[in-house]
Amino acid sequence: MTYPTEAPSAGIGGRVSAVESGGAMARAGIAPGDVIVSADGRPVRDVIDWMWLADAGSVTVSVRTGDEVPRTLTIGRDLDEGWGLDFDAVVFDGIRECDNACTFCFVGQLPPGMRPSLYVRDDDFRLSFLVGNFVTLTNLDDDDIDRILEQRLSPLHVSVHAVDADVRRHLVCPTVDDRALEFIDTLLAGGVVLHTQIVVVPGLNDGPVLDRTLEWLAARPGVASVGVVPVGLTRHARAGMPGYHTAQQAAALLAQLTPWQLRMRAERGETWVQAADEFYLTAHSPLPSWDDYDGFPQFENGIGMARSFLDEMAELLKEFSGRTQHVRGVVLVTGELFAPVLDALARTISGGGCAVRVLPVRNELLGATVTVAGLLGGSDLEAAIFADARARGGAHAGETYLLPDVVFNDDGVTLDGHDLQRIQDEAGCDVRLVSCDAAGLVTALMELSTPSSG
Repeated sequence: MTYPTEAPSAGIGGRVSAVESGGAMARAGIAPGDVIVSADGRPVRDVIDWMWLADAGSVTVSVRTGDEVPRTLTIGRDLDEGWGLDFDAVVFDGIRECDNACTFCFVGQLPPGMRPSLYVRDDDFRLSFLVGNFVTLTNLDDDDIDRILEQRLSPLHVSVHAVDADVRRHLVCPTVDDRALEFIDTLLAGGVVLHTQIVVVPGLNDGPVLDRTLEWLAARPGVASVGVVPVGLTRHARAGMPGYHTAQQAAALLAQLTPWQLRMRAERGETWVQAADEFYLTAHSPLPSWDDYDGFPQFENGIGMARSFLDEMAELLKEFSGRTQHVRGVVLVTGELFAPVLDALARTISGGGCAVRVLPVRNELLGATVTVAGLLGGSDLEAAIFADARARGGAHAGETYLLPDVVFNDDGVTLDGHDLQRIQDEAGCDVRLVSCDAAGLVTALMELSTPSSG
């Protein structure tokens, strides 16, 4: 079952978006559009409540259809079958937003005119559990903590940033009583596993402050991993906000983490604290090995993606090389950060009749300091592809531009609301979507290749 997160249904209860034909809900007469208000007499605030309350072979639900008075039904199922329904969102009572005024908040640095959902400062512990979003815990109260412990919502993903009280006040700027560190200890004592992150701002929470934060976290066995990621700054960032822009800055951060990684491997048998790929790529430093990523617990946080891609690509290219001899003109479109990695890969593939190259796209929408592919706007992609194709003879050059799917959201639009068709039309050439993982890229290359004649 999958649950979109960008458009929670309004009001109380969960709105049903789909019902499985012949399933338990269909047999009970539940239809798309119906709202499940409560289960076994308790309100259903989100999909977690539903999974918790409807974990048995039967459940008594209050269901509302349209403006009708809710009706009560007792619905049964075989224990080896699901309930046979999907909801239109993961949370039913609205996403909890952040109460902080973080100096580095990325949402606060966005220009106007982009997708409305991008301006939601979500800080919802339920999304932390369900989809791995990082939360600060500053907007929780004791009832929320009790609920997390009762429903065993583990693991959670928590942004710590710093444990020094003065630094937290300056960096996180909580507008409420900051009990986050207290809550962390309560959750850990209750058996909740935490994956944590530290967004590092040069001169604010690196250096000795970072060491104190890591020492505090290392003293707590329930902290399963720590991800250290660089502050993201757009052209709309607060004036004078420092970031990691040079190889020397990134290398210094990696050097600070190395002793911690060595210590934790000796103490725990794992790396535990890991730096974002961006640090290694910016510093032009070798990536850690596959095993150093401890099973990639912070993959979606940009930690280990490059290593995973390269190792999987190396294996898949063996099959690719054995089956093909020629790839017509293919251009791999990406952000400026990952372009050198793809460029080295393209040189490996090219030759002997293959023609693969890389087009790095500069981010004009958010600013040149934003270099990852996932934050490229459609307008920048269109302009870069159009200019590149025109310089090489336009559409008549016969090249195919492959866009990584990470530039689109689940609705198929970029940050500035462009879809693939618009990009194709504006660029005026063959532009295709490709999965951003190694398997997706190799599949696309095979589709564009001529089999070996032997």
